[in-house]
Amino acid sequence: MQTVLHVGCGPQKGRLAANGFAAEVWRELRLDIDPAAEPDIIGTMTDMSDVATQSVDAIYSSHNIEHLYAHEVPVALAEFIRVLKPEGFLVVTCPDLQSVCALVANDQLAEPAYVSPAGPIAPLDILFGLRAQMAEGNLYMAHRFGFTKRTLTETLGGAGFQTIACLQRPASFDLWAVASKNTLTGAEITALAQKHFPTGA
Repeated sequence: MQTVLHVGCGPQKGRLAANGFAAEVWRELRLDIDPAAEPDIIGTMTDMSDVATQSVDAIYSSHNIEHLYAHEVPVALAEFIRVLKPEGFLVVTCPDLQSVCALVANDQLAEPAYVSPAGPIAPLDILFGLRAQMAEGNLYMAHRFGFTKRTLTETLGGAGFQTIACLQRPASFDLWAVASKNTLTGAEITALAQKHFPTGA
C-alpha cells in the first residue's frame, strides 16, 4: 500500500480514485488548512512539518496552489519535495490563466464560463476565487496567484522536480501536471500522465 498526501483535501473523502489513485493501491493521507474539512492533518502547503521527510509516495494537489501568494509558491513546492520519497511524484491541477484571460480580453469577465455543481463560474471566480463562498465568509477560497502551461512547467522545474509533463485544457480552463522527484524517461512520464490526467485528456 502506497501513501498519497492529498493537499487541500476539502470536506469530501474518497475522491482520488478518479485521478489514478485507486483505493486498493493507495492510502489517502488528508491535509487541509480548514479544520472544518476534518483532515488527518491540519496544516498548510508552506508548513507541512507534521508530515515526515520522504514519507509519502505521491502528492495530489487540486486547485490549491493558486491560493498562495507568489513568494509562497517556492516554499510550498520545497515542502512537496521534502516529504516525497526519492521516487515520488506530484499531481497538480490549477486554473489556466491563458484560456481564462482570453475570455477577459473578449469582455466576458463576469459572464459564466461554465456551470459547476456550485453554479455558474465566471472568469472573475477563476481569477480571484469563488465569490459565493467568500461572501459566506470562507476567505480560504481567495486566489492570489496563477499559471500558464509554460510558467507552471518552469516553476516545477525550478523547484527541483526532474521530469515534468503538463497538460493545458482550454475548454476546461485548467492545467494538469505530473512532476517526478527523480529523472524518468519519456515513456515513463507519459505513462504516469496517462494514469493521472483526466480521462480523455
